[in-house]
Amino acid sequence: MVVGLTLTGKTCCHKMLGNALTQLKRDGDESPHYEVTHRYTLNPKSVTMGELYGSVNAMTQEWTDGLVPTLVRMAVGDETLNRKWIVFDGPVDAIWIENMNTVLDDNKMLCLSNGERIKLTRQMHMVFEVND
Repeated sequence: MVVGLTLTGKTCCHKMLGNALTQLKRDGDESPHYEVTHRYTLNPKSVTMGELYGSVNAMTQEWTDGLVPTLVRMAVGDETLNRKWIVFDGPVDAIWIENMNTVLDDNKMLCLSNGERIKLTRQMHMVFEVND
């Protein structure tokens, strides 16, 4: 979690950390702590819950993934040892964070309302960039 007021450099800090980890790996450092780092950023408050996690079309009964499952699937599909950070850049509220409970516990599993479960890999991390 990166905490601080607006325009205090939170984004710059985690971008620089990711860039440093990537550069150290590309420079040939063999430490397991250094890997290429990919960031996927979204603002959870800028979209509806259906757009964030997915929803069922009332007419067709078809499931449509939201931003979070789309990003998680993309990161899970990358089978390299690269780090994947999904960055939630915006205020945390009780409504959308509740759906992240199983992601943030030891299971690291995204559970969707259609019953599907997506297991996060060891290289995936959720980063929260918040005001307080």
